[in-house]
Amino acid sequence: MRIALVSKACLVGAYQRKLEELAALPDVELAVVVPPAWRDERGTLALEREHVDGYRMLVEPIAFNGSYHCYFFPRIARRLESLRPDLIHVDEEPYNFATYHILRIARRLGAKTVFFAWQNLNRQYPFPFGRMERTVLRRADACIAGNHEGAQVWRAKGFRGPIEVIPQFGVDPDIFAPRDRGEEVTGTSEVPVTFRIGYVGRLVEEKGIDLLIDAASGLKGDWRLEIVGSGPMRGALAARVDRLKLRDRVTFRRWLPSAQLPAIYATFDALVLPSRSKPSWKEQFGRALIEAMACGAPVIGSTCGEIPNVVGDAGLIFPEGDSAALRAQLERLVRDSDLRRDLAARGRARVLQRYTHKHIARATAAVYRAALADST
Repeated sequence: MRIALVSKACLVGAYQRKLEELAALPDVELAVVVPPAWRDERGTLALEREHVDGYRMLVEPIAFNGSYHCYFFPRIARRLESLRPDLIHVDEEPYNFATYHILRIARRLGAKTVFFAWQNLNRQYPFPFGRMERTVLRRADACIAGNHEGAQVWRAKGFRGPIEVIPQFGVDPDIFAPRDRGEEVTGTSEVPVTFRIGYVGRLVEEKGIDLLIDAASGLKGDWRLEIVGSGPMRGALAARVDRLKLRDRVTFRRWLPSAQLPAIYATFDALVLPSRSKPSWKEQFGRALIEAMACGAPVIGSTCGEIPNVVGDAGLIFPEGDSAALRAQLERLVRDSDLRRDLAARGRARVLQRYTHKHIARATAAVYRAALADST
């Protein structure tokens, strides 16, 4: 089956490993269309060519770079006409113009279509985005939802085709892997000399990093908190650290490329994702969770959005917005070395079972086959 995948997310070199796994399947002939770069609140992300083996990577210019709803590929019709795919996978939400535009081209070419969506809130969009969304939901052949609530949203909005819940990307378990820390311990309790807490992600209000700082501030013993990321809350968070007199315990590190993160995760005794819901947002997945789990770091997540489904029984959960409950979970890990080891093993096993690039690629290919087999 000839597959054309259109994705701005595949600019990231680490994500291209999934593409290699897709292309390695015996019935897949894969071409991937990406823009030369994408702009967002972190700056400009240029194309990283790290894993391009077995498939074609084709770079197409985009218009309205940085506008999630309005961007599109002006010359994509000619490119798709030359590829003549059996199926086009648009790695984008159904209310975005890029998805609508490519779907119209696909119908003209007689190609089946699949869209991917992270959105997990039943939001109503103004004209023309609401109309484009309705058109895509009426005409697309299949949907891949990145989370369980997203699947419910698209059903409620009227999509009648098959929906599979599959994350957009997995992790490479050979790169994101446990490392020997040579951890120093004290006494018989095996409490680390310094308990290391980590956060990796955007520095925005909905991620709840202020709650994590508050929770950590009440911990006893020797602990350190490392916050890795960038975003508009950086100044406010630093001020909170100063106000709580935690400057010697809390450090900030700029956003790092994915390839540098395994070494960071390996230093954590707990990776925390304390997201909290907002009227227009709730956690859609939490990629840092599976990266940390793959590296053998115990994880703690809130009840926000998809986090409990990602963590399963391989981590600790606390009610979103409750810093006291988060502190209690941190204290459990500080005190209990057996629990830390158990969660580290459970987390790694869960990633190997569900969240590797190979697993994601095979599940995605199964969606393609089903869509192409359906002649209705």
